[in-house]
Amino acid sequence: MDVIDCPKHGSIIYHPSILPRHRGASAINWTLIQGDKKAGFTIFWADDGLDTGPILLQRECDVGQNDTVDDLYNRFLFPEGVKAMVEAVHLIADGKAPRIPQPKEGATYEGIQKKENAEISWDQPAAALHNWIRGHDKVPGAWTTINGQVCSEIQKNILLYTHFLTLFYYKTKDSVLVRNLQFEDGKMIPASKYFSTDETTALELTEEEKMIAEDIRAIWKGILSNVAVIEDSTDFFKSGASSMHVVRMLEEIKQKHSGLQLQNEDVYMATKFADFIQMAVRKLRGEDKEEELVIDYVSKNMNNMTVNMPYQCFINGKFIDADDGKTYDTINPADGSVIASVSSASLADVDKAVAAAKEAFENGEWRRMNARERGRLMYRLADLMEEHQEELATIESIDSGAVYTLALKTHIGMSVQTFRYFAGWCDKIQGATIPINQARPNHNLTFTKKEPIGVCAIIIPWNYPLMMLAWKSAACLAAGNTLVLKPAQVTPLTSLKFAELSAKAGFPKGVINILPGSGGLVGQHLSEHPDVRKVGFTGSTPTGKQIMKSAAANLKKVSLELGGKSPLIIFSDCELDRAVKMGMGAVYFNKGENCIAAGRLFVEESIHDEFVRKVVEEIKKMKIGDPLDRSTDHGPQNHKAHLEKLLQYCETGVKEGATLVYGGRQVCRPGFFMEPTVFTDVEDHMYIAQEESFGPVMVISKFKNGDIDGVLQRANATEYGLASGVFTKDINKALYISEKLEAGTVFINTYNKTDVAAPFGGFKLSGFGKDLGEEALHEYLRTKAITVEY
Repeated sequence: MDVIDCPKHGSIIYHPSILPRHRGASAINWTLIQGDKKAGFTIFWADDGLDTGPILLQRECDVGQNDTVDDLYNRFLFPEGVKAMVEAVHLIADGKAPRIPQPKEGATYEGIQKKENAEISWDQPAAALHNWIRGHDKVPGAWTTINGQVCSEIQKNILLYTHFLTLFYYKTKDSVLVRNLQFEDGKMIPASKYFSTDETTALELTEEEKMIAEDIRAIWKGILSNVAVIEDSTDFFKSGASSMHVVRMLEEIKQKHSGLQLQNEDVYMATKFADFIQMAVRKLRGEDKEEELVIDYVSKNMNNMTVNMPYQCFINGKFIDADDGKTYDTINPADGSVIASVSSASLADVDKAVAAAKEAFENGEWRRMNARERGRLMYRLADLMEEHQEELATIESIDSGAVYTLALKTHIGMSVQTFRYFAGWCDKIQGATIPINQARPNHNLTFTKKEPIGVCAIIIPWNYPLMMLAWKSAACLAAGNTLVLKPAQVTPLTSLKFAELSAKAGFPKGVINILPGSGGLVGQHLSEHPDVRKVGFTGSTPTGKQIMKSAAANLKKVSLELGGKSPLIIFSDCELDRAVKMGMGAVYFNKGENCIAAGRLFVEESIHDEFVRKVVEEIKKMKIGDPLDRSTDHGPQNHKAHLEKLLQYCETGVKEGATLVYGGRQVCRPGFFMEPTVFTDVEDHMYIAQEESFGPVMVISKFKNGDIDGVLQRANATEYGLASGVFTKDINKALYISEKLEAGTVFINTYNKTDVAAPFGGFKLSGFGKDLGEEALHEYLRTKAITVEY
């Protein structure tokens, strides 16, 4: 209340209901759900209750039978709400603002909408069903199960003045009518995949179908009055029709043939009369229906849910076994148990996947799809990923060892954000016009186009399986490419779940292909394949060098995000407790399996001992255990071989004379757990000072008080240049150091702060090219210059 009452005139709040009815965050939704005839808003004085403060003013409007939340906001709540807030401010300024106590009579509070509470109960009148569906926003959205399929996103399609589809006929003998349905498996009416007759043999029409075709010909003639005869080759738009004529044409067809339900997109996909008729007949016959996606799952009950995991290769829109039938086991690092036996892709599978991606790019619907539609598919995929975020985070946790809460927030959360960010870029990729010397007496126009490259191979590591997929795939798809992705052999499961969700989102066949298996086999063949035009790789520096050699065979474009030994410099004038907390995060985040992890900390001599003491105190508070336990701080290392490598790394450090202050051992429990480790007295020549551990090992070196240039020289004395950091209160010092550090990212008084809009990538042996941000798009585009003489 101290905060609320702090302003001189108090605080006021806008609320989208006629208080006291429908208090709470979902008030406008409940206005529709409960069938209120009036909606409106209230501006009230803030108090310490839940929307219970005195009323300043109210406005109301009628609720139409078919109004949705968006309708009410756009028609009344937004425009009138802005006016009312202005009026309220003037009333307060003039000392005329009333304070009318809210009556207790009629006061209600309904909870915030959640997915689990949004299921449709059909045992009620159609009017109540109608109100329930339209009262739910797209998220979470009213949903139901029909013939074993979950159907969601009904709300936006309850507009009864549009195309009708009887959804359900119940005891009331009424019908609930909707326009479109999106099923949990991604199928939708209208389908997102549109038929193209140039790829299919023309249909022989029945007599009834010929009559329908002539009716449509007459409709076209009525619209295209300037065309003497509607021939099979007549193009609707080239003959002068506009988007308004599309609506008219479809409505006229609907009047004469109610069973033929066409969408605007159908016209744009079949603009010639003969193609349009073929498309319409196929719809009448039901031939445009999507082929059902068949998935074999490994299902496990864990984390208070049933987790369904695909385990086969995903090629050309289908889950299939590897060509040679080979499989391998993926292991849960928390206990060493087998999660699933996963298909191990062969060379033949690589060729199939590349061929599918090439066909989709050159001849498929993806190539013809406009950029905004491409963005819509990416947004839909992001929504599905968010809808399945708990399942994805659970899979990520058991397959990679990531702590569940971190997997939910970062591994999955940032993946969703990445797809949404790049979905917004799809229709904003632009070229430029360029002034050039004119070739007199002629004139020239020169402009550039940004074009997709073609088939892209994406090879990702095991530390952030889904997030690394998203960082590269989202930019690749936004640019209009198709892809073949190879997940890390030890963490394939979230990539395969992603493949399932991409199919359900409506991505055309062949656009996304996922090949689990050996990097030496699958990754190598992708790098060499003549039909792959770009390789995006995140992984070790030695493997990155091999990929460059292989890609040179046909000069394909390459971007590499490789190893790191990121320096973190901590000065005595820092906020020490913050530096300790952030420094620990810089090393131990995601069990140290983090490409930008601080590989070496340089701590100023005067605070060195206190810094180390505080770090050890905090480590002792960390809970090591089951990554699905919400209270766990530190999970298992990703796989056994990596744990063994880390233990050997620590042994080397001890042998070279570094002081092992804490840890350095395997935790005595099932699974691949390692103690968070601290080394001090690390000299520049030591192995652990030069090589990346990629694990929970803090390597600390002292530097002399005030020796800024000396510590900079030591920090840059590495062939890696991925990230770096500095902690100091002196902004001049911080900026000076940020200019001198040779790294693609510099963190000042923070660490691990990445964002989907900020470019990410390294210098030197840490690779080249960028993930994230606008710069990432350019990794998946080529520039074409065009000159026209006129």
